[in-house]
Amino acid sequence: MTQQFPDFSVHDTLPKLLAHNAATWPGEVALREKEFGIWNEYTWSDYNDRVRELTLGLIELGVTRGEVVAILSKNRPEALYGEIAIQAAGAMSLAMYQDAMGNEVAYLLTYAGAQVVLCEDEEQVDKLLELEDQIPTVRTIVYADARGMRKYDDPRLRDLAEVYALGRALHGREPDRYARELAAGRGSDVAILCTTSGTTSNPKMAMLAGRSFLEHCARYLMVDPKGPADDYVSVLPMPWIMEQIYAVAQPLICRIRVNFVEEPETMMADLREIGPSFVLLAPRVWEQIAADVRARMMESTRLKNALYDFGMKRALKAVDQGRTSKLASFIVLRALRDRLGFSNLKSAATGGAALGPDTFRFFQALGVPLRQIYGQTETAGAFTVHLAGDVDMNTVGKPFPGVEVKIVDPDENGVGEIVARHGGLMAGYYNNEKATREDLRDGWMHSGDAGFFNPQGHLVVIDRIKDIAETSGRVRFSPQFIENKLKFSSFIGECVVLGHQKPFVTAIICIRYSVVSKWAEQRGIAFTTYTDLSARQDVYDLLSAEVERVNATLPEAHRIKRFLLLYKELDADDGELTRTRKVRRNVINDRYGRIIDAIYAGQDKIDIDTTITFQDGKQARIQTVLRIVDMGDPMEPLRKAS
Repeated sequence: MTQQFPDFSVHDTLPKLLAHNAATWPGEVALREKEFGIWNEYTWSDYNDRVRELTLGLIELGVTRGEVVAILSKNRPEALYGEIAIQAAGAMSLAMYQDAMGNEVAYLLTYAGAQVVLCEDEEQVDKLLELEDQIPTVRTIVYADARGMRKYDDPRLRDLAEVYALGRALHGREPDRYARELAAGRGSDVAILCTTSGTTSNPKMAMLAGRSFLEHCARYLMVDPKGPADDYVSVLPMPWIMEQIYAVAQPLICRIRVNFVEEPETMMADLREIGPSFVLLAPRVWEQIAADVRARMMESTRLKNALYDFGMKRALKAVDQGRTSKLASFIVLRALRDRLGFSNLKSAATGGAALGPDTFRFFQALGVPLRQIYGQTETAGAFTVHLAGDVDMNTVGKPFPGVEVKIVDPDENGVGEIVARHGGLMAGYYNNEKATREDLRDGWMHSGDAGFFNPQGHLVVIDRIKDIAETSGRVRFSPQFIENKLKFSSFIGECVVLGHQKPFVTAIICIRYSVVSKWAEQRGIAFTTYTDLSARQDVYDLLSAEVERVNATLPEAHRIKRFLLLYKELDADDGELTRTRKVRRNVINDRYGRIIDAIYAGQDKIDIDTTITFQDGKQARIQTVLRIVDMGDPMEPLRKAS
């Protein structure tokens, strides 16, 4: 596919590019949304009309150039209209994760000084109203779904339909007003405030200018082309930088159709109906899909299991030899790809965190053209990708055209900090000059990640520099690498590998409840809750075998010597994970310090009596005994060394 790009010197903002598409291809379908089981289609003309009405409506509400307007919504066309309209009005858009807790929302709104919030429905309105004086800057809350809203009597609340009507009225009085607003926008204006993952503290807000962001998205399209005949299904959170690329900016450039699923629970069914050309999924989603496939096979017939095992063995062997197995595809994999909605894929991507090589290899064997991407929010998203026909599951590919990447302060093995430079870098962190100076130096963005280039020119990312651990015996290892190998198991949902400044490596493991519970039911193992199931001896035996499997692939000094099964899942709402599911290691070390101490003190169990708080505010007391499992003799390496 020969990729043609708009003239970014003319269409230098996202709203201008939208207006160009509406004028040039007015009847072409731009968006689809599934509602009540029906796919509704919206053309470029529909898209532009809605943005124009909302832009003028926001102006009538008092939104002015340079201020921040926030969005709190699931992925739906209204969220997209809102983002482009905010930018058309000369303001900066700030998308927030819809599952963010109240304190996170309050921090972002107050820090940004947002006066207007566009939200989805009653649930999000409740979240905002409960914050009361914690969000003093907010003067207007616009809701898109009016169901359940009649009971509220708050002067800040406005129905989105009412805002559209305000915009239409202003357009009637001043037909050229929207065109004037577009013309006033400049490509150098900050268009997007995109939150960082915040693994160690509150997230920062990267300022992205319109033209440079569009131009960087075009660099991506040079190596992974898309066009009007292609479909993308938007399932990842809109605040994530890569969804800003795939669902917001790239469709404006190449006119790929964006499809919005009805509910998160219907994602796989909706994905199958659309049969997209491209998908972008976070590592946790790829891991969940792989786990679901293996869980379904657990329930399948003996014949189907035999065919699946035969096909996967041939397919995996073929992948290792750099080819594909037509027989495996004919017997089982073609049908499985269709079942997952992956039959029409031209390329698939994963990013935001490392994907374990075992999971990557699984999907390559399945025939999914999966590619790893790498980047940060501050670099306007990805700046490396695997090229077609040049995929190495142990790397993140090569830099885009026009992107410079180098390794600074390398050690004797060539491992150092990854830094990057290109025209799409952030303008800085919003209201945080100190952090900007620390991370953006002489035009180079310092990633904080350790990595190196292999002989083929591929970038290899090891881990966050601050997360690379070293045992007390001076053995260096990457906790993330071991964690990803563990999470390939369909029985392991999350895990934290420990060992920094400790005598050996250990792990805290969370079972994947949906799969382990099914496994237990098939074997007649009685249980009541997650806590109860994770404490069962049969489950410990099952997970011991999974840890042993991973240990067999690791150097002796990197092997897990002891582990336990945690009594709860790690949760972003508890601050243990970021919204993109990265482990907050400092939180884990603080919250589970007593458990970690028990592991390294040689105890074989630890009594737990604690209280957990659910998202709805309800609390539950947990009393249980965590058993600590030895994988062989953890002290043996120390005795050998002495």
